[in-house]
Amino acid sequence: MNPVVGLDVAKGESQVQAFLDQSKPYGNSFSMKHIKEELDHFLEFLKEIEEVTGQMPMVILESTGHYHSPVIQYLEEQGIPYILLNAESIIFFAFSHAH
Repeated sequence: MNPVVGLDVAKGESQVQAFLDQSKPYGNSFSMKHIKEELDHFLEFLKEIEEVTGQMPMVILESTGHYHSPVIQYLEEQGIPYILLNAESIIFFAFSHAH
C-alpha cells in the first residue's frame, strides 16, 4: 500500500481526503481548521492510517501563498512527510499529458 492524504488548503482550513492506495479512498473527506486542536486530531488520523497500512501516509498539498504555512509548520514539528506542490507545475503537468 502507498497511503497518501491530500489537503485542499484554503484560508484558515483544509479539506482532507485519504487514500490507502490508488483509487482506494479511506473514509470520508472532512474539513480541518488550521488550529492546534484540529491539527492534533489530524495527526491522530494519520497515525490511524499508519496502523492500517503499516506506514505513515505522505501528505500532499498545494502551495497556496501563505495559507498552507501553519499546516507545513505543524507537519515539520511532528516529523510527518509531505509534498508541497506548486500550482503552475500541476497545471503544466495536466496540459502536457492531456494531448
